[in-house]
Formats: sequence, structure tokens, C-alpha cells
Amino acid sequence: MKKVVCLLMAIAMVFSFAACKKEEKNASTPQGSQTGNSSVVKGVAKDDLKVGFIYIGDENEGYTAAHYYGAKAMQEALGLKDDQLIFKWNTPEDETCYDAAVDLAEQGCNIIFANSFNFEPFIIQAAKEYPEIQFCHATGYQAKSSGLANMHNYFTSVYESRYVSGVVAGMKLNEMIDAGKITADQAVIGYVGAFPFAEVISGYTSFYLGARSVCPSATMKVTYVNNWSSFDLEKEAAEALIADGCVFISQHSDTTGPATACEAKGVPMVGYNISMTSVAPNQALTSASIDWAPYVTYATKCVLDGEEIVVDWCKGYADGADKITELNEKVIAAGTADKVAEVEEAIKNGTLHVFDTTTWTVDGAHLDSYKDDFGNEYISDGYFHESELASAPAFNIIIDGVTATK
Repeated sequence: MKKVVCLLMAIAMVFSFAACKKEEKNASTPQGSQTGNSSVVKGVAKDDLKVGFIYIGDENEGYTAAHYYGAKAMQEALGLKDDQLIFKWNTPEDETCYDAAVDLAEQGCNIIFANSFNFEPFIIQAAKEYPEIQFCHATGYQAKSSGLANMHNYFTSVYESRYVSGVVAGMKLNEMIDAGKITADQAVIGYVGAFPFAEVISGYTSFYLGARSVCPSATMKVTYVNNWSSFDLEKEAAEALIADGCVFISQHSDTTGPATACEAKGVPMVGYNISMTSVAPNQALTSASIDWAPYVTYATKCVLDGEEIVVDWCKGYADGADKITELNEKVIAAGTADKVAEVEEAIKNGTLHVFDTTTWTVDGAHLDSYKDDFGNEYISDGYFHESELASAPAFNIIIDGVTATK
């Protein structure tokens, strides 16, 4: 999951995203952001601040690279020195994560960010032991229930950028149909998924809905590799999907494996996190992406200012937290850029809801209700309210037109 973050944009955005708890007391809670677990927080002098990062990968892995670029954008926006940021790279999802958190705490970090789902129990463990340090965990869901004032979850409404990238794919499928390269019935998308988690299901469903919004005959086959970041497994999965008749490939996995397979096989694709054009210049159209700078800047500035960090944060396209990477002009279908601009504006102004229940069915029927294990209702006003009740994705429904194989 990576893409280069524009530092100048981050500087411009910092003031709007640095609105901490003090400002939120006089405004409604933002979408996907929940207050709670409150405590008195003391500010930190900028020169005394230290920020720690626990990453599952490194700069060569898309997801982590995107987080790293967000961290560097925060550094630039807040004017921090290099030695004020401490990184723990290639951290396994086991006790090593806890050890990394303790080490960062003992090195004097005032706030620590962790970027992988299964880091959460280890981050909570460390947060209990270091109540004076703020811990921020991406993609998780247990911060609020932990009751810890220094534990926070964050994510973005990335399903929005996946939908937009799906529109790019659908435009390409239409071009292939119009050119006689495939028939409408052959518009089959292959999707390389990491795990059968709600995050992945939400992602490929929103991508599929975007593609089908412009190419109604499109269907999708999903293969899980049960790994977040395995180049070989992702490449092999993409190759198998292509051999199975898929004429377009996308992914919710972290390496360039699918893009490498597509370039070799001559199959167009949409990536994730970063632009895949460096490895698939003739096949990669764009990538769904996240800009982590708004949150990392916001949370770090809260520590500097002595303000509370919301317990559960989520922003989307309208707030600069989601985007697609640059369009590959030599590969995309004619008219794609204009269509993308139209869809992005509709998402931003709220006239387009990605999970509009009139656009998908389950066993031939439209759903008018969906409750999670806690009884929370997600469907109202005609759409599934993804990432509004909590930052972590909740959509885990397999809709008609999609087949998934573990």
C-alpha cells in the first residue's frame, strides 16, 4: 500500500487536519471519528518531541512505503528533525511488535504509530504499561473498547478510491469490448486478495461496483493468498486468474507481484498503494491509494498542543485522505480522466454513495438491513454506511457477480 505523498499539499492540509479535541468540542464528530476514553493531556515542546513508527514492512513494500511517506510529510509540515522520528522496520505480527513498542517508549517517544492489523493486541499491551505515551494503530478496532485514554485507531475511507479505480477499470473493459478484443460476457476481473477479512472484502466489492457502474456485464473472481506481502504468491495468483479467463487484474495485497504478472501476460491492471507503472508501464492504469499524512500530522500535532486525539478516526476523498495515483495516459481508455473527475466530485459532495443498495444484490435480492455482531445497523437511507460507525471496514458481504476462492 504505497504512493508518494506531496509534501507541499501536506503542509497546506496540516491546519485543517490538525483540528484536535479542543476544536471538536464545538463541532459535530466527523464521519468515522469517535471521541471517548478522555484524559488530561499535556503538550510537548517541539524540540523535545519524539515520534515512533512500527512498520510491518519497509520502503520496498507498498503499504509500508505509503505510511512512511505520510510520516515524512508530517515531519516536513511540523518542522521536525530527522532524529525526532524513529522507525522500526519489518516487524513481525508477534511479541516482536510489543518489544518494538517498549523500545520506542524507552527511547522517549511521545507518540507511537503502528501500521498492521495484527499488531493491535501488542500495541494495547504496551499502551497499558506506558499511559503517558499516545499509541495510534492503523486498521484496528479495539481502541474504544480497551478503555485506554492513550489508545487510538485510524483508517481511511479507502473504499472510495477503490471505487474510483474500479471506474478506470470499467472504462478499459468497455474499450476492450468495443474493439472486439473480448465480448461483454468475457469482461471478467481477477482480484488478488490478501485475507478474507472485511477490509479486503469491502475493498474488492467497492472496486467491482465502480467497474460495473460503467461496464454492467463485468464479473469478478477473487483469490486469497492468505498473506499481506508475498511477491511470489501474489504473482502466482494473478497468473492463475489470467489462465482462468480473467482479462483484467486488481489487488488488495502489498507487492508488485500482480503487476509483474500482468506486464508479462499483456493484461491490464489496477494496483494498490503505489503506482505500478515502474514495473508494468504497458498495463498498469492506476492504483487505489491512501494518503496517511493527514492523520499522522493531526495526531502528532495533538501531542504537541496537549490536545486529545479522537479514539477512532476516519477520513476520505473529501478530506484528502484517499486518492488514486496518476493515470497512465498511454493505457487508459479515452474519456477516463473526465469520468474520474466526475465520480470523484460526486463522492466528495455526497451525491454518490459507494455501497448504494440499489446497485448490488445478494442471492438476487437487495438488502435493507445489515447488523454487525454488536447489533449496529449499517444500512439506512439506501446505502451501507461503511467506515462511519467505526474506522475499521465492516462490509463483509459477498455480493452477486463475485466469486471468492480461499
